[in-house]
Amino acid sequence: MSVTTASDVQAGGFGVRMTGSLASAMLALASVTVGLSGCSLSGIASRTAASALGAGAGGSLFAEDDDPELVAAAAPFGLKVQEALLRSRPYDRELLLGAASGFTQYSYAFVQLRADELEATDVSAAYAQRDRARRLYIRARGYGLRALGLPADSAGPGARELAAMGRRDLPAMYWTAAAWLGAIALGKDEPALVGTFPGAQAVLERAAALDADAERGGLRTLLIAYEVSRPDAGQDALERARRHFARAVQLTEGREAGVFVAMAEAIAQSRGGKAEFLALLDRALALDPDAVAAARLANHVSQRRARWLRGQADELFPE
Repeated sequence: MSVTTASDVQAGGFGVRMTGSLASAMLALASVTVGLSGCSLSGIASRTAASALGAGAGGSLFAEDDDPELVAAAAPFGLKVQEALLRSRPYDRELLLGAASGFTQYSYAFVQLRADELEATDVSAAYAQRDRARRLYIRARGYGLRALGLPADSAGPGARELAAMGRRDLPAMYWTAAAWLGAIALGKDEPALVGTFPGAQAVLERAAALDADAERGGLRTLLIAYEVSRPDAGQDALERARRHFARAVQLTEGREAGVFVAMAEAIAQSRGGKAEFLALLDRALALDPDAVAAARLANHVSQRRARWLRGQADELFPE
């Protein structure tokens, strides 16, 4: 069985840290609003709905839920409402950011991770799920690029466009890079997609240069897996990942399981030690997932991933 580790599959695979912080767009499906009806909104109603979605209305409701299955069932409707609103407000930056973050996190938490779990019993279904996850990441990337003022099918920003990106663009840069790298990791047999890696890399590294602590540790967590999986990783890649991990733990006060899971998967990708791998997963599983309301859903999803990874330890670290 081929195990897809976090460093293989970015957005969680590349260690996307989901939290409930609306300000930093870091909750699971941050901007998915359930309960909106009428997709032909216009005028003031459309502007109000778009603003609410972009700001993550309903987000805390999802982030604080302890039932991932319930959120997984509710999320698609909210995502499609966002897309409907974007037809009437195609340049609404907050709404574009909400769609980028929402589709990225939905793809990771409820499509890609489940594909990994499914592979042991149904390989063809697992591949189909991964293909779906890749397509969702590409959709998310398109929204993220548009939020950055670029075409949805852009191969990446030019030097001038990159230099113009500032701190206000950090959330869009974060989600664009997360979705982009996730798509590439799941589309390694597509040369055209893989060939856009420099664009994804440029966006991510520009964000890190602006503020590596952005997204309350989310960017650091993304960088953990990026360091060990980049083509020019080098021999010190794991040490760089460890530095990002240590800072991410500080920023999250050690209360978010996803940080430990991301580092464990980086260890597996780098062929590190099995003992450290298991110790990191045990730290993730030892957390009370309900201790921080805003991270409750994220912790439940990450702990499920940690339990699954623990079951793959012998395959990931053959004697």
